[in-house]
Amino acid sequence: MEYIYAVLLLHSAGKEITEDAIKAVLTAAGVEVDEARVKALVAGLEGVDIEEAIANAAMPVATAPATTASSTVEEKKEEEKKEEEKKEEDSGAAIAGLAALFG
Repeated sequence: MEYIYAVLLLHSAGKEITEDAIKAVLTAAGVEVDEARVKALVAGLEGVDIEEAIANAAMPVATAPATTASSTVEEKKEEEKKEEEKKEEDSGAAIAGLAALFG
């Protein structure tokens, strides 16, 4: 993740994204640099419009957790309601069973 942050920092500062620039940022941050990862990252970014990638990535990340949290809360409420109904049914059946014994 530090490698991506280094690229974003360089991009934000208007600097050219090169292997040496990424290494310098990572070294300044106290990160042990993996040469292969830096080379792969720079090669992977060739022809990529970083502004466009940021714009496209920002929307799904911001909305996904809210939807998931909302769904989870609703699912828990439904599950609790089903458990409550099952307990009521079980208790009613037990009472009916006891009544049959004393019938």
